[in-house]
Amino acid sequence: MALERESALAYASASQEDTERLGELVAPALVDGDILVLTGGLGVGKTHFTKGVARGLGDGLPVTSPTFALMAVHDGGRIPLFHFDLYRLEHAYELEDTGIFDVLGYEGACLLEWGEQFQDELTDEFLGVVIERTGETTRRVRLEPHGKRAVELARAIDDAVSHYIEDK
Repeated sequence: MALERESALAYASASQEDTERLGELVAPALVDGDILVLTGGLGVGKTHFTKGVARGLGDGLPVTSPTFALMAVHDGGRIPLFHFDLYRLEHAYELEDTGIFDVLGYEGACLLEWGEQFQDELTDEFLGVVIERTGETTRRVRLEPHGKRAVELARAIDDAVSHYIEDK
């Protein structure tokens, strides 16, 4: 694996395993109420990142894209993980049907794939996780904090990644 820190809050992933490992490094910093909005094109690794987060929280169950279910709950770890895929939604009024308002910002952490289209309707406080394709298997992952808790979370993640890379 070749997970690298490009700069503060930006990382290079050379494989799916690297993207999952980054998710694992995020998990210890998460607390109830944290919201991550995962953005990037189709197939960039949002679900792989989520697999790593779930594994890092201690949930041993498989993680798949909840595209057709809209939400998946992974509650076998330290805190529950609510994984939403908002790709198929066209209008903000459809959010109510997903159950998102029952959990957003409360118990567990929420990871929202394709949440950028509705972030104004959802919350002011979230950590953006932007995944961009830089090659066939390589990705750049940037953290974009919005709000005080998101800044704290981004710093904790950046520290964890830095320590992980130093210890390799």
